[in-house]
Amino acid sequence: MKKTRQTIDVKHVHEICSNIQEQIAKVVIGYESVVEDLLVCLIAKGHLYMIGVPGIAKTTLAKSFATVTGLSWNRIQFTQDVLPSDIIGHYYFDQKESTFKLRKGPVFGKIVLADEINRASPKTQSALIEAMQERQVTIEGKTMQLPDPFLVIATKNPIETEGVYPLPEAQLDRFLYSISMDYLPRQQEELMLLRKNEDQKEYFDIIKPIEEVQSIIGIHHQVHADETIIQYIMNIVDETRSHKHLLMGASPRAAEHLLYASKALAMIQGKDYVIPDMVKKVAPKVLGHRLILSTEANLEGISAQKIIEDILSNTEIPSIKEAVLAQ
Repeated sequence: MKKTRQTIDVKHVHEICSNIQEQIAKVVIGYESVVEDLLVCLIAKGHLYMIGVPGIAKTTLAKSFATVTGLSWNRIQFTQDVLPSDIIGHYYFDQKESTFKLRKGPVFGKIVLADEINRASPKTQSALIEAMQERQVTIEGKTMQLPDPFLVIATKNPIETEGVYPLPEAQLDRFLYSISMDYLPRQQEELMLLRKNEDQKEYFDIIKPIEEVQSIIGIHHQVHADETIIQYIMNIVDETRSHKHLLMGASPRAAEHLLYASKALAMIQGKDYVIPDMVKKVAPKVLGHRLILSTEANLEGISAQKIIEDILSNTEIPSIKEAVLAQ
């Protein structure tokens, strides 16, 4: 029996996403692909791991995204002495009322910027795992739900090597996307400096919250993915698990995230179905941070991105026409 396709107003979703992209472009020069990545994570209810050197506009981009979407945001500046209670919150004794009260931590925000997350100790990093996966925290035995939506944007400075800790695989697996932010092309950086040379206030005044943004979050499930797309995703995942240069391939959660990210990207592009090109576009960002390379791969200088590129080029792409998917 054929399943009935759910109907979604993809044109409306596309317009909202385009509006967000246009508004952010008035403040942040370049990085259009990163804004699209943020939208994918927002729609699919995932989290973003952002790697880039200091001063490359990671914080500005996160703050602008929160402002444009109208979502509350908090920033956590991770250092070695940050404790789990500094993130999730704690109870304190109110002497005036002679009772214990809860002081919520900065994790209680709809968008949370975990700045330089690799500076925190493993114990503090692990405090985010429950929040990122279950969207809840436990404080002194009491479980509390986090806001909906809840998006963590974690940043990492790849230059620092002292006083930093690697993120555990269990936490990396909670991120939907991992991306690298590079320097802007010279022409765009010059345009950025020209704006800085002027009064910036006018640019920030243009940004206005978008009320409809709540309506696009979490509806990626309504996007159609043909059975051939599911098989294509599994073929890619299976290849990572048997690749000679990988000690550990993609997890079942990675396959799930690959599907969800593809569906979210389809909505941003104004379609209610997934095509193979969408899977290929999101695969490096979904899989790159989850793979563990072999010793030989590290010695030979083979990166996870290079392995993913090889897998994508060698995995047969299903021959399915968009007209069939659109039916």
